[in-house]
Amino acid sequence: MPLLHYPAGVRVRVPAKVNLHLGVGGVRPDGYHELNTVFQAVDLVDEVIAYPARHLEISISGPHADEVPADSRNLAWRAASLLAERAQVAPHVRLEIAKAIPVAGGMAGGSADAAATLVACAELWQTSSSRPELAQLAAELGSDVAFCLLGGTALGTGRGEILAPVLSTGTFWWVLALADYGLSTPAVYAEFDRLNQSSSKGIPQDAAGSPDALFDALRAGDTRGLAQTLNNDLQPAAVSLAPALRRTLAAGGELGALAGIVSGSGPTCAFLTSSQRSATRLAAALTAEDVCRSTRVASGPASGARIVR
Repeated sequence: MPLLHYPAGVRVRVPAKVNLHLGVGGVRPDGYHELNTVFQAVDLVDEVIAYPARHLEISISGPHADEVPADSRNLAWRAASLLAERAQVAPHVRLEIAKAIPVAGGMAGGSADAAATLVACAELWQTSSSRPELAQLAAELGSDVAFCLLGGTALGTGRGEILAPVLSTGTFWWVLALADYGLSTPAVYAEFDRLNQSSSKGIPQDAAGSPDALFDALRAGDTRGLAQTLNNDLQPAAVSLAPALRRTLAAGGELGALAGIVSGSGPTCAFLTSSQRSATRLAAALTAEDVCRSTRVASGPASGARIVR
């Protein structure tokens, strides 16, 4: 089918993620850490539009867009190139990325854009790629890309790319406290290694298993039960590199959050609340306390990368 079939482009929306549980083990032979994590997609979304073009190009808009590379260092660029190579088509596409997911915020913004690019380009180029085929490419691109493609709630093992859907009922309401700075994921993992190697326990080779209580809470739609089971092994490392996170986390608890956690490698903090109304109140209170750049109210689980007609 000719590319002119999509003169207005293919528009895809893709969610951010929070890690409800992030167990981190030792370094694998491939340089990644062994992970055992439970992801939940939330309805804070980036949008990627793929247009017909004579070559591969990317433009980025949104907060801190100037900090995102618009060349081969961008994971979306690599996603388009990989799909084109496997489908044996020319990588001719203009990608317009509108960001709402924070840059370097621990919510998989770059991975989300890569997942959206796979979906958008597969449609634009009419590659007939199945979702499992796209998921395989996603796993090759990065640890979080496959989950951003899937969405919902899932258990991730390996380096996070081996996924198993997790039953979750009801809706969970979050307040996301966005920082005015980013944290490098490799730097946070390096700090995790440093902190644990200097401790008497060291780093266990295998990541801790996901607690059964967390699965029970998700299955029952039990927000208060979920609040008691949130865990992030990277949180001490993120706080070590960004001590201001202590104040943000403390403020969220004092202002009524059921629980608060650093999202992934940070510095975004995710606060679980009992309802949409509670989330709206907490977001306003955190903003008034001046403990973060801004806040967003989001709910989960949300759908993975999908075409918007």
